[in-house]
Amino acid sequence: MSLNINVIKDKLLSENYFILRNMTYELTRSDGSVVRHKREVYDRGNGATVLLYNRRKQTVVLVRQFRVATGSTVTRTEC
Repeated sequence: MSLNINVIKDKLLSENYFILRNMTYELTRSDGSVVRHKREVYDRGNGATVLLYNRRKQTVVLVRQFRVATGSTVTRTEC
């Protein structure tokens, strides 16, 4: 999935224990419509995930999710 993101404003609010930013960006959707979002973004460093597997159904659930802090789409795992 390719997204067109235009960052309008990226303001540093805090650089204490975590980094806190206030971001305003425009997202162009696949249908061509443009939506503007304003988000507070906490940068808490690196993370980890666990992929749970259902043996009986032999399935996992993957969710595609846009993360404004990274400027990309990541695959999030949920069960």
